[in-house]
Amino acid sequence: MASADSRRVGDSGGAGGTFQPYLDSLRQELQQRDPTLLSVLVSLLVVLLTLVLWKFIWSRKSSQRAVLLVGLCDSGKTLLFVRLLTGLYRDTQTSITDSSAVYRVNNNRGNSLTLIDLPGHESLRLQFLERFKSSARAVVFVVDSAAFQREVKDVAEFLYQVLIDSMGLKNTPSFLIACNKQDIAMAKSAKLIQQQLEKELNTLRVTRSAAPSTLDNSSTVPAQLGKKGKEFEFSQLPLKVEFLECSAKGGRGDTGSADIQDLEKWLAKIA
Repeated sequence: MASADSRRVGDSGGAGGTFQPYLDSLRQELQQRDPTLLSVLVSLLVVLLTLVLWKFIWSRKSSQRAVLLVGLCDSGKTLLFVRLLTGLYRDTQTSITDSSAVYRVNNNRGNSLTLIDLPGHESLRLQFLERFKSSARAVVFVVDSAAFQREVKDVAEFLYQVLIDSMGLKNTPSFLIACNKQDIAMAKSAKLIQQQLEKELNTLRVTRSAAPSTLDNSSTVPAQLGKKGKEFEFSQLPLKVEFLECSAKGGRGDTGSADIQDLEKWLAKIA
Protein backbone atom coordinates (compact mmCIF):
# COMPACT_ATOMS: atom_id res chain seq x y z
CA MET A 1 0.00 0.00 0.00
CA ALA A 2 2.84 2.36 0.85
CA SER A 3 4.60 1.60 -2.46
CA ALA A 4 1.40 2.43 -4.37
CA ASP A 5 1.15 5.75 -2.55
CA SER A 6 4.79 6.42 -3.40
CA ARG A 7 4.16 5.83 -7.08
CA ARG A 8 1.17 8.16 -7.06
CA VAL A 9 3.10 10.98 -5.37
CA GLY A 10 6.03 10.50 -7.75
CA ASP A 11 3.76 10.61 -10.78
CA SER A 12 2.07 13.80 -9.58
CA GLY A 13 5.33 15.73 -9.76
CA GLY A 14 5.37 15.60 -13.55
CA ALA A 15 8.90 17.05 -13.65
CA GLY A 16 11.01 13.88 -13.65
CA GLY A 17 13.51 12.78 -11.04
CA THR A 18 14.61 16.31 -10.15
CA PHE A 19 11.88 16.82 -7.56
CA GLN A 20 11.48 13.18 -6.54
CA PRO A 21 13.64 13.38 -3.36
CA TYR A 22 11.69 16.39 -2.17
CA LEU A 23 8.38 14.66 -2.85
CA ASP A 24 9.48 11.54 -0.96
CA SER A 25 10.62 13.64 1.98
CA LEU A 26 7.36 15.59 1.96
CA ARG A 27 5.35 12.37 1.90
CA GLN A 28 7.26 10.95 4.85
CA GLU A 29 6.87 14.11 6.90
CA LEU A 30 3.14 14.31 6.19
CA GLN A 31 2.73 10.69 7.19
CA GLN A 32 4.24 11.60 10.55
CA ARG A 33 1.71 14.49 10.75
CA ASP A 34 4.24 17.06 11.82
CA PRO A 35 2.10 20.09 12.82
CA THR A 36 4.98 22.53 12.28
CA LEU A 37 5.52 21.38 8.72
CA LEU A 38 1.82 21.52 7.99
CA SER A 39 1.70 25.12 9.24
CA VAL A 40 4.60 26.05 6.99
CA LEU A 41 2.96 24.38 4.00
CA VAL A 42 -0.32 26.18 4.62
CA SER A 43 1.52 29.51 4.89
CA LEU A 44 3.40 28.86 1.66
CA LEU A 45 0.17 27.94 -0.09
CA VAL A 46 -1.50 31.16 1.05
CA VAL A 47 1.46 33.22 -0.19
CA LEU A 48 1.44 31.38 -3.52
CA LEU A 49 -2.29 31.89 -4.04
CA THR A 50 -1.94 35.57 -3.14
CA LEU A 51 0.82 36.04 -5.70
CA VAL A 52 -1.19 34.26 -8.39
CA LEU A 53 -4.26 36.40 -7.65
CA TRP A 54 -2.21 39.60 -7.65
CA LYS A 55 -0.64 38.70 -10.98
CA PHE A 56 -4.06 37.96 -12.46
CA ILE A 57 -5.51 41.29 -11.32
CA TRP A 58 -2.42 43.20 -12.46
CA SER A 59 -2.45 41.53 -15.90
CA ARG A 60 -6.10 42.46 -16.38
CA LYS A 61 -5.43 46.05 -15.36
CA SER A 62 -2.33 46.22 -17.55
CA SER A 63 -4.33 45.00 -20.54
CA GLN A 64 -6.65 47.98 -20.17
CA ARG A 65 -4.63 50.68 -21.87
CA ALA A 66 -7.38 52.72 -23.55
CA VAL A 67 -8.18 56.30 -22.61
CA LEU A 68 -11.57 57.30 -24.00
CA LEU A 69 -12.05 60.93 -24.99
CA VAL A 70 -15.78 61.60 -24.79
CA GLY A 71 -17.99 64.68 -24.82
CA LEU A 72 -20.47 66.66 -26.87
CA CYS A 73 -19.80 67.78 -30.42
CA ASP A 74 -17.44 70.78 -30.65
CA SER A 75 -16.11 70.31 -27.13
CA GLY A 76 -12.56 70.11 -28.55
CA LYS A 77 -11.96 66.38 -28.11
CA THR A 78 -10.34 65.85 -31.49
CA LEU A 79 -7.99 68.81 -31.17
CA LEU A 80 -6.96 67.58 -27.71
CA PHE A 81 -6.33 64.18 -29.29
CA VAL A 82 -4.12 65.74 -31.98
CA ARG A 83 -2.28 68.02 -29.54
CA LEU A 84 -1.46 65.15 -27.19
CA LEU A 85 -0.08 63.07 -30.03
CA THR A 86 1.75 65.69 -32.10
CA GLY A 87 1.82 68.93 -30.12
CA LEU A 88 0.60 70.70 -33.26
CA TYR A 89 -2.58 72.58 -34.11
CA ARG A 90 -4.87 71.18 -36.79
CA ASP A 91 -8.28 72.20 -38.03
CA THR A 92 -10.79 69.53 -37.11
CA GLN A 93 -14.34 68.64 -38.01
CA THR A 94 -17.13 66.62 -36.46
CA SER A 95 -16.32 62.95 -36.87
CA ILE A 96 -18.68 60.02 -37.37
CA THR A 97 -16.23 57.34 -36.30
CA ASP A 98 -13.52 56.78 -33.73
CA SER A 99 -9.83 57.63 -34.02
CA SER A 100 -7.12 55.89 -32.02
CA ALA A 101 -3.34 56.06 -31.62
CA VAL A 102 -0.63 55.04 -29.17
CA TYR A 103 0.38 57.82 -26.78
CA ARG A 104 3.71 57.76 -24.92
CA VAL A 105 3.20 59.25 -21.49
CA ASN A 106 5.75 61.57 -19.94
CA ASN A 107 7.01 59.52 -17.01
CA ASN A 108 10.08 57.55 -16.00
CA ARG A 109 8.45 54.19 -16.68
CA GLY A 110 8.07 54.77 -20.39
CA ASN A 111 4.45 53.60 -20.36
CA SER A 112 2.08 54.01 -23.26
CA LEU A 113 -1.67 54.40 -23.54
CA THR A 114 -4.09 54.12 -26.43
CA LEU A 115 -6.01 57.34 -26.92
CA ILE A 116 -9.42 56.81 -28.50
CA ASP A 117 -11.39 59.83 -29.67
CA LEU A 118 -15.08 58.90 -29.77
CA PRO A 119 -17.73 60.75 -31.83
CA GLY A 120 -19.72 63.29 -29.88
CA HIS A 121 -22.83 63.29 -32.05
CA GLU A 122 -25.94 62.41 -30.07
CA SER A 123 -26.89 59.54 -32.37
CA LEU A 124 -23.42 57.92 -32.21
CA ARG A 125 -21.76 58.59 -28.86
CA LEU A 126 -23.49 55.90 -26.77
CA GLN A 127 -22.97 53.32 -29.51
CA PHE A 128 -19.21 53.94 -29.59
CA LEU A 129 -18.96 54.13 -25.82
CA GLU A 130 -20.54 50.69 -25.61
CA ARG A 131 -17.98 49.36 -28.07
CA PHE A 132 -14.89 50.57 -26.22
CA LYS A 133 -15.85 50.89 -22.55
CA SER A 134 -14.65 47.42 -21.50
CA SER A 135 -11.07 48.29 -22.50
CA ALA A 136 -11.08 51.68 -20.76
CA ARG A 137 -8.33 52.39 -18.28
CA ALA A 138 -9.59 55.96 -18.04
CA VAL A 139 -12.33 58.23 -19.32
CA VAL A 140 -11.67 61.88 -20.15
CA PHE A 141 -14.97 63.74 -20.41
CA VAL A 142 -14.27 66.95 -22.35
CA VAL A 143 -16.40 70.03 -21.69
CA ASP A 144 -16.55 73.22 -23.75
CA SER A 145 -16.06 75.72 -20.92
CA ALA A 146 -17.08 78.67 -23.11
CA ALA A 147 -20.39 77.12 -24.21
CA PHE A 148 -21.06 75.37 -20.92
CA GLN A 149 -23.76 77.75 -19.70
CA ARG A 150 -26.05 77.03 -22.65
CA GLU A 151 -25.10 73.35 -22.93
CA VAL A 152 -25.19 72.44 -19.26
CA LYS A 153 -28.31 70.23 -19.53
CA ASP A 154 -26.95 68.28 -22.52
CA VAL A 155 -23.55 67.92 -20.84
CA ALA A 156 -25.13 66.68 -17.62
CA GLU A 157 -27.37 64.15 -19.40
CA PHE A 158 -24.45 62.59 -21.27
CA LEU A 159 -22.21 62.71 -18.20
CA TYR A 160 -24.93 61.00 -16.15
CA GLN A 161 -24.98 58.11 -18.62
CA VAL A 162 -21.19 57.82 -18.81
CA LEU A 163 -20.88 57.80 -15.01
CA ILE A 164 -23.59 55.16 -14.59
CA ASP A 165 -21.89 52.88 -17.09
CA SER A 166 -18.41 53.49 -15.70
CA MET A 167 -19.61 52.49 -12.22
CA GLY A 168 -21.09 49.31 -13.68
CA LEU A 169 -17.80 48.07 -15.14
CA LYS A 170 -15.85 45.33 -13.34
CA ASN A 171 -12.69 47.46 -13.42
CA THR A 172 -13.78 51.01 -12.69
CA PRO A 173 -11.80 53.43 -14.88
CA SER A 174 -10.09 56.60 -13.72
CA PHE A 175 -12.36 59.55 -14.52
CA LEU A 176 -11.44 63.10 -15.49
CA ILE A 177 -13.58 66.04 -16.53
CA ALA A 178 -11.40 68.27 -18.71
CA CYS A 179 -12.73 71.83 -18.84
CA ASN A 180 -11.46 72.80 -22.28
CA LYS A 181 -11.27 76.12 -24.18
CA GLN A 182 -10.01 78.10 -21.20
CA ASP A 183 -8.37 80.48 -23.68
CA ILE A 184 -11.79 82.03 -24.41
CA ALA A 185 -12.72 85.00 -22.21
CA MET A 186 -16.22 83.70 -21.38
CA ALA A 187 -14.97 80.26 -20.30
CA LYS A 188 -16.26 78.99 -16.95
CA SER A 189 -13.80 77.79 -14.35
CA ALA A 190 -13.49 74.13 -13.42
CA LYS A 191 -14.85 74.88 -9.95
CA LEU A 192 -17.98 76.56 -11.31
CA ILE A 193 -18.52 73.77 -13.84
CA GLN A 194 -18.25 71.19 -11.06
CA GLN A 195 -20.80 73.02 -8.92
CA GLN A 196 -23.31 73.44 -11.75
CA LEU A 197 -22.92 69.84 -12.87
CA GLU A 198 -23.59 68.62 -9.33
CA LYS A 199 -26.82 70.63 -9.25
CA GLU A 200 -27.92 69.39 -12.67
CA LEU A 201 -27.04 65.78 -11.91
CA ASN A 202 -28.98 66.04 -8.66
CA THR A 203 -32.07 66.99 -10.66
CA LEU A 204 -31.46 64.30 -13.25
CA ARG A 205 -31.18 61.48 -10.75
CA VAL A 206 -34.61 62.34 -9.37
CA THR A 207 -36.24 62.15 -12.78
CA ARG A 208 -34.22 59.17 -14.03
CA SER A 209 -33.53 57.17 -10.88
CA ALA A 210 -35.65 54.27 -12.13
CA ALA A 211 -34.22 54.30 -15.66
CA PRO A 212 -31.81 51.40 -16.40
CA SER A 213 -28.56 51.96 -18.26
CA THR A 214 -28.95 51.90 -22.03
CA LEU A 215 -25.43 50.56 -22.41
CA ASP A 216 -25.35 47.71 -19.94
CA ASN A 217 -28.34 45.67 -18.84
CA SER A 218 -26.42 44.05 -15.98
CA SER A 219 -28.21 44.09 -12.65
CA THR A 220 -25.02 45.38 -11.04
CA VAL A 221 -25.41 48.79 -12.66
CA PRO A 222 -26.51 51.27 -9.99
CA ALA A 223 -29.96 52.83 -10.40
CA GLN A 224 -28.83 56.32 -9.52
CA LEU A 225 -25.86 58.47 -8.65
CA GLY A 226 -24.88 59.53 -5.17
CA LYS A 227 -26.59 58.96 -1.85
CA LYS A 228 -30.32 59.00 -1.31
CA GLY A 229 -31.60 61.85 0.78
CA LYS A 230 -28.55 64.03 0.13
CA GLU A 231 -27.73 66.63 -2.48
CA PHE A 232 -25.51 65.07 -5.10
CA GLU A 233 -21.75 65.59 -4.93
CA PHE A 234 -19.07 63.88 -7.01
CA SER A 235 -17.35 62.81 -3.79
CA GLN A 236 -20.26 60.42 -3.13
CA LEU A 237 -19.38 58.24 -6.13
CA PRO A 238 -17.43 54.99 -5.80
CA LEU A 239 -15.01 56.25 -8.43
CA LYS A 240 -12.85 59.34 -8.08
CA VAL A 241 -13.87 62.14 -10.46
CA GLU A 242 -11.22 64.80 -11.01
CA PHE A 243 -11.47 68.19 -12.71
CA LEU A 244 -8.86 70.27 -14.49
CA GLU A 245 -8.69 73.23 -16.86
CA CYS A 246 -7.04 73.07 -20.27
CA SER A 247 -6.96 74.65 -23.69
CA ALA A 248 -6.30 72.58 -26.78
CA LYS A 249 -6.01 75.72 -28.89
CA GLY A 250 -3.89 77.72 -26.48
CA GLY A 251 -3.89 81.40 -25.69
CA ARG A 252 -1.85 82.52 -28.72
CA GLY A 253 -4.12 81.29 -31.46
CA ASP A 254 -3.51 78.60 -34.04
CA THR A 255 0.26 79.01 -34.05
CA GLY A 256 0.68 78.90 -30.29
CA SER A 257 1.20 75.95 -28.01
CA ALA A 258 -1.64 74.24 -26.19
CA ASP A 259 -2.22 74.57 -22.46
CA ILE A 260 -2.52 70.86 -21.70
CA GLN A 261 0.30 70.30 -19.21
CA ASP A 262 -2.08 69.32 -16.39
CA LEU A 263 -3.79 66.83 -18.67
CA GLU A 264 -0.45 65.30 -19.65
CA LYS A 265 0.48 64.98 -15.96
CA TRP A 266 -2.83 63.28 -15.21
CA LEU A 267 -2.32 60.78 -18.04
CA ALA A 268 1.19 60.03 -16.76
CA LYS A 269 -0.26 59.41 -13.29
CA ILE A 270 -2.87 56.89 -14.39
CA ALA A 271 -0.68 55.09 -16.98
